[in-house]
Amino acid sequence: MPRRILEGRVVSDKQDKTVTVLVERRYMHPIYKKYLKKSEKFAAHDENNSVKEGETIQIIECAPISKRKRWTVYTGAETTAPKADAKKTVAKKAAPAKDDKKPAAKAADKKAPAKKAAAKKDETK
Repeated sequence: MPRRILEGRVVSDKQDKTVTVLVERRYMHPIYKKYLKKSEKFAAHDENNSVKEGETIQIIECAPISKRKRWTVYTGAETTAPKADAKKTVAKKAAPAKDDKKPAAKAADKKAPAKKAAAKKDETK
């Protein structure tokens, strides 16, 4: 299941390995059609205490760490991502380079007549 990623401003970094992040969202009121701001505070885990107050950061959902902490500071590199990339690169290296060029050329040949036919229909109108 995909994890949610939210962006917010750090309002407190006084706790050890924890930051408080204020996330503001805008939504339209269903009856009055006016945009309103809704803000929520989340406690996020910061392992290295590297985030300071006032910074804008991203947080990502994670398994519960404590009673209030269900989020962690998102740096852009997940632990599962490199494993998936490694498998893809191995599969690409195994395939010969010549075979990759042939299907692309065939696909381009098939698409070209379809575009010409669409252009002819427009000209007749």
